[in-house]
Amino acid sequence: MAATSVVTDSSSLAIDFTKLQNGSDIRGVAIEGLEGEPVNLTQPVAEAIATAFASWLLEKKKADGSRRLSVSIGHDSRISAKTLESAVSRGITRAGLDVVLYGLASTPAMFNSTLTQNEEFLCPVDGAIMITASHLPYNRNGFKFFTNSGGLGKADIKDILQRAAEEHKTFTGDGSKEKFGSSIKRVDYMAIYTSDLVNAVRKASGNLEKPLEGFHIVVDAGNGAGGFFAAKVLEPLGAITTGSQFLEPDGYFPNHIPNPEDKQAMKAITQAVLNNKADLGIIFDTDVDRSAAVDSSGSEINRNRLIALMSAIVLEEHPRTTIVTDSVTSDGLTTFIEKKLGGKHHRFKRGYKNVIDEAIRLNSIGEESHLAIETSGHGALKENNWLDDGAYLMVKLLIKLASAKALGQPGGSKVITDLIEGLEEPAVAVELRLKIDQNHPDLKGRSFREYGEAVLQLLENLVEADPKLRKAPVNYEGVRVSGFGGWFLLRLSLHDPVLPLNIEAQSQEDAVKLGLAVLAAANEFPALNTSALDKFVQTS
Repeated sequence: MAATSVVTDSSSLAIDFTKLQNGSDIRGVAIEGLEGEPVNLTQPVAEAIATAFASWLLEKKKADGSRRLSVSIGHDSRISAKTLESAVSRGITRAGLDVVLYGLASTPAMFNSTLTQNEEFLCPVDGAIMITASHLPYNRNGFKFFTNSGGLGKADIKDILQRAAEEHKTFTGDGSKEKFGSSIKRVDYMAIYTSDLVNAVRKASGNLEKPLEGFHIVVDAGNGAGGFFAAKVLEPLGAITTGSQFLEPDGYFPNHIPNPEDKQAMKAITQAVLNNKADLGIIFDTDVDRSAAVDSSGSEINRNRLIALMSAIVLEEHPRTTIVTDSVTSDGLTTFIEKKLGGKHHRFKRGYKNVIDEAIRLNSIGEESHLAIETSGHGALKENNWLDDGAYLMVKLLIKLASAKALGQPGGSKVITDLIEGLEEPAVAVELRLKIDQNHPDLKGRSFREYGEAVLQLLENLVEADPKLRKAPVNYEGVRVSGFGGWFLLRLSLHDPVLPLNIEAQSQEDAVKLGLAVLAAANEFPALNTSALDKFVQTS
């Protein structure tokens, strides 16, 4: 029987460990600052989670005591990072494992540390922990875990949190029960990680020392952990980086949210490109596992455009391969991948781990896939061990620039934008969130998930009865429907009592028609807040 997940903590009345799970990550409130958001990722909780991970790791690695296992710990720029780093270090050494501290690091680097063969840098480690909450507000933080098999899955995180809840009861969090002999050492692992990125570009460009000489490329790190890319990757390759911005780590994120999907963030990097007359702009999220770009004309290359670009690059290298994406990608992207590039588009579920695992599964059954990428900017390549690495995605773009220069092709980012020429993009693209009120009597004791599934079932029935609408023949998540020259997808959120609705169409009028089709089903469920959809169909 699983251990109870609700325990008391010295800094709070109770901590529900299950509520710290966010898919394949752990996320919580680490510091006070926002009303109504009590701290639940305390130092004792973090220590318990780290000890639980160490326990889990010892089992998975079948450690026999002949050597101590080691765990690397890195963090992004959040203001709670150092405090949690100390707590996590105590938790790992408490379990009898060695700790290797990396300080400010990126999530991709942490996974790489389980693969790198370098005794001087104490690699490979047996496990890695990244302290991050991606682009969430400054008061949040969390953990991502890795072994040399990749990132942990949902079931692993659930197991670790159950262990942590039990572990939390047995100690005070003062480190007094650390096992004798465990060590804590600090190394500059990011030096290896960045060197590997630089060497990848040099190798692909015929071993030129400075294959990007003459290119002006600006970086926006959003005050997260990605500031290294300008000085440690671009400049050694010969690029000019003046005009790069928000490279200094600042956990309050004073300039904009470090998120390549955020409009303000994309506006900031676009303006930097135009102001500096740069050839290319690159923007990262907080922990550098997501990225996007801006070409010299100020056109954004994120979401479907980034997927199209990466698909073009990968299909040049691996003709006819399958591109795996999440569920909200556009019909125009499918046409681009399959008709123009000659590949296959396999649209799967939301969640970067879902997309990556599906690509791995396809390869295991003989269907070649080399790219798994989410609309959010998470992108993983088979050649890079299926690691969702925003910096590596940008390296693939740099290689295209360097190759074009070596062949004497026109400068700037034209070689990149030419690759996505012909991508059909919708005139209207919206995402609306329909929230389920879990306290509404219409739930009648059902969970929000059961209620949401009932909404989807009714919508599916209505679509089947409407000759103007057609349900997608292959679909892995929610209800996806084509009609009126566009499409919509209504799905149930992975974690929250929300039904996100995506609509794309070639006109506002057609988008409204699709919205009304969804509203016909949604109006039958009083616990569903349809205000966002009501406003969309009324004001359009």
